[in-house]
Amino acid sequence: MTVMKPASHHQNRPAKPDGLLRNAGLRPTRQRKALAQLLFAQGDRHVTAETLYDEALAAGYHVSLATIYNTLHQFSDAGLLRVIAIDTSKTYFDTNTGDHHHFFIEETNEIVDMPDGYIRVENLPEPPQGMEISRVDVIVRVRSPL
Repeated sequence: MTVMKPASHHQNRPAKPDGLLRNAGLRPTRQRKALAQLLFAQGDRHVTAETLYDEALAAGYHVSLATIYNTLHQFSDAGLLRVIAIDTSKTYFDTNTGDHHHFFIEETNEIVDMPDGYIRVENLPEPPQGMEISRVDVIVRVRSPL
């Protein structure tokens, strides 16, 4: 099996938050529309709940961190975001839901998309009976040389 990132997977996304949310089966509430605007207006990116919370406050949206977490998980469940768990303490949400892999920069806790075509995933084992492989995530941790 070879997994590579497509050139771009967002070409069919509606430009406005209402359409984006409705197409994903979510009711376009005021808070969801505001958070969708913050998330998707800047192109592909990786955010944590805390960074989105800070952006929401800076934009004048009064939402709780719990609401941010709930909304990010609702967006993920609806297929609008991809969850990237680095370890048990750090979860990122990626607006690019297509197949691609990441570098994790240890000094800055930053996630960066890998260039297309560098990783080939081959010879995967057969999944357990009754299961199928849904996705393969490769995260390469990088740091400055010592």
